[in-house]
Amino acid sequence: MDLKKYVRDIPDFPEEGISFKDITPLLQDANALASAADALFELIKNKKVDKVVGMESRGFFFAPLLATRLKAGFVLVRKRGKLPHQIISEPYALEYGTDVLEIHVDSILKGEKVLIHDDVLATGGTAKAVCKLIEKLGGEVVQCNFLLELKFLKGRDKLSGYGVEALIQY
Repeated sequence: MDLKKYVRDIPDFPEEGISFKDITPLLQDANALASAADALFELIKNKKVDKVVGMESRGFFFAPLLATRLKAGFVLVRKRGKLPHQIISEPYALEYGTDVLEIHVDSILKGEKVLIHDDVLATGGTAKAVCKLIEKLGGEVVQCNFLLELKFLKGRDKLSGYGVEALIQY
């Protein structure tokens, strides 16, 4: 299935000069959603995974689906101030600003194999920050999966040393 047909461009969002890749049409179509979930699973199915980490908020769509199929736990990484338990944090840069990500200190155990999933690989700042959080907790990043990759932003370069896979590339 050509999943690109289910991704629309929203110009000047969230700010002028940014062309936002909107995946809501893909999520709304049962066949496209199933096809994307199946294809993301195919990217990792032969690797041992203990936990799947999804980043707020669009990483929450497919990460739990992947965790279920991989018989792994699902872990939330959220923006500052949204997790209720003891956390560690990591600052990161976006293509249009900066922020801080947090994870519960007990969500990844030492030696656990971790799949990181997010909807878009842009500059790589978010994924790199999550890799650092996983490693601070003693986990091993086995792969970073993305629904979309914006190749012109060279985010893959920031993830050098990690396995990176994306279903759709622009």
